[in-house]
Amino acid sequence: MKYGIVLTYTVTERWLALSREQRNAMRAAHLEPVFAAYADRVTARFFDAEAFTGRVSDFAVLETEDLGAYYFLVEALRDTPVISEGYLTFADIFLGVEDGFQAYEQALSDGSEARCSWTRTDEQSR
Repeated sequence: MKYGIVLTYTVTERWLALSREQRNAMRAAHLEPVFAAYADRVTARFFDAEAFTGRVSDFAVLETEDLGAYYFLVEALRDTPVISEGYLTFADIFLGVEDGFQAYEQALSDGSEARCSWTRTDEQSR
């Protein structure tokens, strides 16, 4: 199954106090390598939102079939100075399943609705 994640975040005054050149250097040194490391499993698109809402400054739309890769990507981001030193803070995160109702209807017709294909059984984890 394909998961869609909307990851909202706000850049802080500390980030905004940097010059554009410094921001670009930090993005290139710390953020881009993390996304590149997971690009084969997590796709990302980035959007500016500060002109349209006061709640967050930006959001990313991520897609993956591997929630573990998404989780590790977020952990790797948290290890960067951009987050650990307070330049950016995460806000709301929304997760959805692409066309999940269709997978459920297919499981109903197969008679397998009691088992989700994306969960592991005890046998699979051995």
